[in-house]
Amino acid sequence: MNTSSRVSVTRRRQWGALLVGAALLFGSASSMAVDAEDTLTDPVLRTRYESINRELRCLVCQNQTIADSDADLAKDLRREVRGMLETGKTDDEIRGFMTERYGDFVLYKPRSMVLWAAPAVLLLGGLVLVGRIVVRRSQSMTTAAPDPDDSLANDEPDTRPMDGKA
Repeated sequence: MNTSSRVSVTRRRQWGALLVGAALLFGSASSMAVDAEDTLTDPVLRTRYESINRELRCLVCQNQTIADSDADLAKDLRREVRGMLETGKTDDEIRGFMTERYGDFVLYKPRSMVLWAAPAVLLLGGLVLVGRIVVRRSQSMTTAAPDPDDSLANDEPDTRPMDGKA
């Protein structure tokens, strides 16, 4: 094989790999869309649908919303949200139904600020506790007066007899 035919084979392989990569990229883009086959025609309903789907947690994946998850349960929940929207339910009614059925864990953003604030409060409490301990120790070291009976506190040698009688 001469060098020109090697170059043409290499270029064909590169173009083939590029085309396969592009097909995979563009082919998977439609699968990542939230229910591409079930798009709502009303733009207001579609916006509400997408908003609610981003607020509900996938109970299988647990760190994804049902909008981002491809799990079967997430698809079922999206279908449920869509059906409730089409029957005229409000966003609060849909969230209420989901929390009644699955618990507060289904909400991707918890309602209570306690869950968000607890780590900061615990950290602050720990820092205050450590600060108080450090201050107490430094105060006890600086305010402790030497005992006049302590032979180490005086520079004079101890002349008392060893038997304890003075």
